[in-house]
Amino acid sequence: MHLGTIPAISVILPTFNRAGLLEKAIESVLAQSFTDWELLVVDDGSSDDTFTVVNRYVEANPAVRYLKHSNRKLNTTRNIGIQAAFGTWLTFLDSDDSYATNHLESRIRFMRENPETDLIVGGFHTDEAIFVKDCYNPDWMIDIRECIVGPTLFGRREVFLALGGFKPLAYAGETELWSRAEKHFRLQKIEDPKTYIYTRADDSITLTFNP
Repeated sequence: MHLGTIPAISVILPTFNRAGLLEKAIESVLAQSFTDWELLVVDDGSSDDTFTVVNRYVEANPAVRYLKHSNRKLNTTRNIGIQAAFGTWLTFLDSDDSYATNHLESRIRFMRENPETDLIVGGFHTDEAIFVKDCYNPDWMIDIRECIVGPTLFGRREVFLALGGFKPLAYAGETELWSRAEKHFRLQKIEDPKTYIYTRADDSITLTFNP
């Protein structure tokens, strides 16, 4: 993104006390083959070295922005990014994950080739079998491939604004948003290309959530 121009894509990266993981996530955005983006790192009140890590990138690249607020949890942090974004398209990146180099290029190409589609989700890779609590019945465990993986959402900014963003839920806010979106927009789940590299940190909500 050139200073003063509107980027095609805004990448929203919410984070909380993950200074040690941020560099990998941010570098994966910098390495994208599609370069017309902005990156918003939204800090949910970290008390570690998050600012020090991010500030190096902010000073070096005008396409990287940093916002910080008091601890208000993941979905409110995502919403702050949505409100602050300038891009035509919005997507997300969790601070323990990363992008393959063609991630943004593949997503915007799909949307441009399928203009009838308003919102997509999916296309992620993980090296391990991951099971998470079913948001409808937390006593059950389901394969994460059956879930709406929030950071893989990709759509026009006005779609997220029209939906009012994410609800402030402790778990599965992306599933709730997807179910609301189905009533008003044209949605599609994709399997390929698997360009979102999903990992799970020890403090991941999918590990720590207890209803």
